[in-house]
Amino acid sequence: MKIFVTRKIPDRGIAALAAKGWAVVVNPHDKVLSKSELIGALREGQYDAVLCLLTDKIDADVLDAAGKQCKIFANYAVGFDNINLKAAAERGITVTNTPGVLSDSVAEHAFALILAIAHRIAESDRFSRAGKYHGWEPFLLLGTDVSRKTLGIVGLGRIGSRVAHHAAKGFDMKVLYYDLKRNENFEKEVQAEFRANADDIFREADFISIHVPLTPETRHLADTRRFQLMKPTAYLVNTSRGPIVDEAALRDALKAGTIRGAAIDVWEHEPELTPGLADLENIIITPHTASATEETRQKMGELAAQNIIEKLEGRTPPNLVQT
Repeated sequence: MKIFVTRKIPDRGIAALAAKGWAVVVNPHDKVLSKSELIGALREGQYDAVLCLLTDKIDADVLDAAGKQCKIFANYAVGFDNINLKAAAERGITVTNTPGVLSDSVAEHAFALILAIAHRIAESDRFSRAGKYHGWEPFLLLGTDVSRKTLGIVGLGRIGSRVAHHAAKGFDMKVLYYDLKRNENFEKEVQAEFRANADDIFREADFISIHVPLTPETRHLADTRRFQLMKPTAYLVNTSRGPIVDEAALRDALKAGTIRGAAIDVWEHEPELTPGLADLENIIITPHTASATEETRQKMGELAAQNIIEKLEGRTPPNLVQT
């Protein structure tokens, strides 16, 4: 068997594939391959499996280049909006992802952003490094408390429920949530309240944390209309997918004081940031690093490798993405 890995990843996943005696070819360049480079590599190698990343755009042309011998594209991510699932299904190619193993790290990052934007941590760091601190002042860089405030969760999957757990159990926050399905067991666990309309979350919460997948329905879920529903003292946090937030609308809301602050780990046009956002003090911007812990990135590689092993040995991979 031959496996192509589109970019270097932590070693355990690659080692698991190599331990099978299979040929594992890793892109020698530590960069995202262009579409033409990826197509060229796949045509040349004639691989049985491809371990790809969220930054790889896997469309019909790429799938065709993989050839009929390629049985699986194993995405090194929980999301899979980078892959044309319909085209893969038409070609009989299995698609898998790596859910679950990154839930804790992303939830921790999301809550770290909540704390950091509320307490103006990044802004205070910049202020101090610039030599602007000349002594304690009563009104210097005043933030807001997180404890006992209201957290709104938009999308109650594994990550959203973990953020809610931290909020309720660690900071005595009131939790509201919106999801397509109501979860009464979760409500009992953290005394959460369900809202059938996402508008109610934007209207009622002091902090909003977004955890929905990117679909045509969720694109620009957070837009000008919903920012206007929010309290002027409220904060928005996004660790899901960039295009779920209309960044131009977010920039304008932050500049106008429509909302107090925001923190984003994912960007609408990655790796490009919407002009003007970086100039604002009331936003924290991290570069898609919510799952960037040593433990999590190793587990993602191991799970992607396991998906490939199961498929190539004739079994059903544990993390099939349904078309």
